[in-house]
Amino acid sequence: MTTDYAIINTGGKQYRVREGDTVDVEHLEGEVGAGITFDRVLMTSIGGKLSIGVPAVKDASVSGEIAEQGKSDRVISLRYKNKTRQRIKRGHRQLVTSVTIKSISAE
Repeated sequence: MTTDYAIINTGGKQYRVREGDTVDVEHLEGEVGAGITFDRVLMTSIGGKLSIGVPAVKDASVSGEIAEQGKSDRVISLRYKNKTRQRIKRGHRQLVTSVTIKSISAE
């Protein structure tokens, strides 16, 4: 595995990725096996050279492949009001996409 890495922004969150990593991100459209490119790269470290974007690194991209479409773990929300015995229980499972990172480029 290489020491090159990048910090990407997708779904309102930031992820530190390297080639070969598998990352669970917010749901992205596409079939399993389809290629995907992240153009919003906030920082790269390639060959020991650090590039920091303002706000994004110019001409940098991270390409990957969709490995799986699924749902995350269940999150349970519970509200309780005492004296009235009122209980409200709700569950939620967020849609996620697993992406395998293929390459990082900063041209």
